[in-house]
Amino acid sequence: MVPALRYLGSVCGLARGGFPGGFSAACAPAPGKPWLLCQGGRRASTSSFDVVIIGGGIVGLASARALILRHPALSIGVLEKEKDLAIHQTGHNSGVIHSGIYYKPESLKAKLCVEGAALIYEYCNQKGISYKQCGKLIVAVEQEEIPRLQALYERGLQNGVQDLRLIQQEDIKKKEPYCRGLMAIDCPYTGIVDYRQVALSFAQDFQEAGGSVLTNFEVEDIEMAKESPSRSKDGMKYPIVIRNTKGEEVRCQYVVTCAGLYSDRISELSGCNPNPRIVPFRGDYLLLKPEKRYLVKGNIYPVPDSRFPFLGVHFTPRMDGSIWLGPNAVLAFKREGYRPFDFSARDIMDIIIKSGLIKLVFQNFSYGVNEMYKACFLSATVKHLQKFIPEITVSDILRGPAGVRAQALDRDGNLVEDFVFDGGVGVIGNRILHVRNAPSPAATSSLAISGMIADEVQQRFKL
Repeated sequence: MVPALRYLGSVCGLARGGFPGGFSAACAPAPGKPWLLCQGGRRASTSSFDVVIIGGGIVGLASARALILRHPALSIGVLEKEKDLAIHQTGHNSGVIHSGIYYKPESLKAKLCVEGAALIYEYCNQKGISYKQCGKLIVAVEQEEIPRLQALYERGLQNGVQDLRLIQQEDIKKKEPYCRGLMAIDCPYTGIVDYRQVALSFAQDFQEAGGSVLTNFEVEDIEMAKESPSRSKDGMKYPIVIRNTKGEEVRCQYVVTCAGLYSDRISELSGCNPNPRIVPFRGDYLLLKPEKRYLVKGNIYPVPDSRFPFLGVHFTPRMDGSIWLGPNAVLAFKREGYRPFDFSARDIMDIIIKSGLIKLVFQNFSYGVNEMYKACFLSATVKHLQKFIPEITVSDILRGPAGVRAQALDRDGNLVEDFVFDGGVGVIGNRILHVRNAPSPAATSSLAISGMIADEVQQRFKL
């Protein structure tokens, strides 16, 4: 069983969606087609399930899929906050299929990423989902970075990352003609994919196996039922009541939460531990103008510096042919704050009062100031990009999209660097599994994570 309340990762891939009522497998798209949410299925006011998953991002949908494939006799439902599926972290990430090179050997992040990347490639091949295995170079541009690069290469070997090799300047030029560097790790196993398309395919699998999705269902309360539903023949078979903001309710036996940006609040609603707290960080991307896309062929990343909490700007090709540059990492003033001036008083008060953010700020003050400066002035970001591709100028870039990372923070202001799963105490706590922190590379790892969650659910709830 996965140890409860043990701090094990950092963000990515839990999003939420919504629509009143379910949608049927008949509404599922052909490979490569957009997902259409269709009315039908059970109404929220009358629905009862054996297991409910709260949160419809890539991890929630993968987990729902894994559970129903393993337990086809169970009734399983997914609850979505928005009218569409997978539109927050899943729909706003870089789209990189990570190899697993960065993570501490024997950590869950390392194990699940390496396993998950292989499963994502296999799944995409089975389903006809387009991806590109375009590779990645992690490039040392200064002499002082070379020891860190070599240590990272050894870490990747320990983690079992496929086909890694250290290359010198002449081979860097062969892979990326416009990139300068002294030495690099060539990681050909890294790829790119549209993770929202993958998540919607998981939803299709889930529906075809008999699962239900209730959207536009924003959870407001979770409690034990005081009495059985009127005219119910099941008595107290479904003792947990989940209510939404419209007063509709769903009943179930067990709950799995994959709530991403709201994982701490959903835990509190159920009477479980609110820690670790979620602090939202916005990552702003720049776009390379179409006429300059020839400058970048694959992913180009910096050598990570353990003194700083985030990776730094990098070059990311996308499935649509665009090139994303970035991201930075600045505090978001709203949990779904994709624009610089998005603001929520409640979210800000939670950040200031309940999280360890103030301690994190003091520990990384200069880094934070630098990130804010880069967010305001394009020339500052371009200066960092020019370390790798000197030809890039301010006139070659445009402001692009942004994502919000659900960063889990402990009370001492430390980033939680691995996956966190826990339940609670008492009658209701014993019926809930919270996925409290599913950090990047959660999208890459989603199929591996879902298998682990299915194992934990089976053991915890004796399914």
